[in-house]
Amino acid sequence: MSEQRVEFPAEFCLADYFLFDRIDEGLGDKTAVRFGDLDYSYAEVAERSRAFASYLQSLGVRPEERVYIVLPDVPAFAWAFFGTLASGAVVAMGNPAAPIEDLGYVLEYSRASVLVTTPEVARGLAASLELSPSTDNHHLRGILLVPHSSTGEDCEASLGVPVELAGRNTKCEALSEALRVGRDQSFQPVGVARDDVAIWLFTSGSTGRPKAAVHTHRDFAYNTEVYAKRTVGYRSDDITVSASKLFFGYATGTNLMFPFAVGATTCLFSERCTSQALMQAIEMYRPTIVTNVPTMMAKILQHDAERTARGDDPLDLSCIRFHLSAGEALPPALLERFVSRFASDVYDGIGSAEMFHIYASNRPGDIKPGSLGRVVDGYSIAVLPAEAEGPGEEPVPQGEIGVLWVKGDSVAQCYFQDRDKSWQTFHGYWCCTGDLFRIDGDGYLWFEGRADSLFKSGGIWVSPLEIENCLMEHDAVALAAVIPAEREGLAKPKAFVVLREPLVPEPLEGAISGDPSPGSVESMEQALQEHVRHGLSNHKYPRWVVFVDDLPKNDRGKVDRKALIASEQESNH
Repeated sequence: MSEQRVEFPAEFCLADYFLFDRIDEGLGDKTAVRFGDLDYSYAEVAERSRAFASYLQSLGVRPEERVYIVLPDVPAFAWAFFGTLASGAVVAMGNPAAPIEDLGYVLEYSRASVLVTTPEVARGLAASLELSPSTDNHHLRGILLVPHSSTGEDCEASLGVPVELAGRNTKCEALSEALRVGRDQSFQPVGVARDDVAIWLFTSGSTGRPKAAVHTHRDFAYNTEVYAKRTVGYRSDDITVSASKLFFGYATGTNLMFPFAVGATTCLFSERCTSQALMQAIEMYRPTIVTNVPTMMAKILQHDAERTARGDDPLDLSCIRFHLSAGEALPPALLERFVSRFASDVYDGIGSAEMFHIYASNRPGDIKPGSLGRVVDGYSIAVLPAEAEGPGEEPVPQGEIGVLWVKGDSVAQCYFQDRDKSWQTFHGYWCCTGDLFRIDGDGYLWFEGRADSLFKSGGIWVSPLEIENCLMEHDAVALAAVIPAEREGLAKPKAFVVLREPLVPEPLEGAISGDPSPGSVESMEQALQEHVRHGLSNHKYPRWVVFVDDLPKNDRGKVDRKALIASEQESNH
């Protein structure tokens, strides 16, 4: 509940704040981006960003029109991102691995003037582009193509226009050619105000189609000042790597904006993030800060154990100053195992697309395991009753569970084209998060799940998170997800569990036929059920335990409970 104001001048552009100011500070020759063996200095990123902005101007893109960047983590992402901001246009970002119909929806929803993507995505979108109302209305002026380069390959390599995109009214060419055009004409700076729209951040779509939280230039600089610089302490000598990809606001902040704001170095890899891919990136770049998520932390521990079991050298994470964790709950048992094994701090925090980034966090010298730390200086929080309609209502008593509201200068203006949801969520400086929390006597926040994730078992509300945390305390469990499952019209907890070691049945001498052996599915299921019964109320134990090799993930790297619930519902039909 701390609050401090950070002021920015009326004329203020994020491209200056994050990039061009580094040139003025004399950091032009410093490495800004590493991509395998390829290095790009701040001066090189700045030159390409200006050329990109100049090209947008030549194409007739006006301030506040959207540029939809759908790229893997390649260096071209940086100059498309900063070049868009420099031109006064608005950044929208998408996952190149998302279903084509989802990308097509956002292309229409955003009314993007320019699409920056790979040939593979462009081909997939070709059919929808043919019928696109935005094409008919001439919203989409250009498609810029970037090779989907493996880490270390040249993302500026020349390429031809796919036949599916040739001969259209919408101009389509390689980004490398667009930069050449941009270099041939001087960039004409535009006046950008701190409250001009800068970036649309999309929610994960938990209630349906993704919605765009509309943010201004000041929002991102504000959080960078109070969280990245003052709370966790990004430094100019830092080297950053991220498990999450740049299209996701969590990583756009931690692995692009924040390092650029202090003159540090961001390191990218374009492959899908597995524990092996992340560890290869860590071995290659030797980062000091790693953007992580709990699911990947569990995978890293598994990967380390497998290496050790094979007789290989254990993982070496000694270069890392700290890991950041957000996006989903970090079970205390997992945190304890991770810190014990790698002796590196983990700063777990909570943020959202609506607030851009982290507004409550653990931090250097102030870590309370299991909590999400204290509010970041510059933000205020309140835990209010679920039925609260505004921020002025009386908070719940200390230690009781309620809905978290947060106040700060990085709050979004609205959801684009959704006034009803905007009115429910945004109240001036305040944002209703929809997350359930309690605050202890020392001001530490404890996540209790999403208000819409609770379900009743035996007539009593159950939090899946509470059961998952209890399961994670069992020595055999690496990861767990709990959903409601219905039988005869009654909802009961069902657990999906990834074990740290595979089940290997051990025959018992003289065992009675039909008795479960110690390593059997049945005995492990019974052991976990008893573990939860012992740790929690009886009605909370999982009636069914399903052992899986992995849990489904969404495009943010979180466990995809919606996919588990959908699969459960389908199996019952």
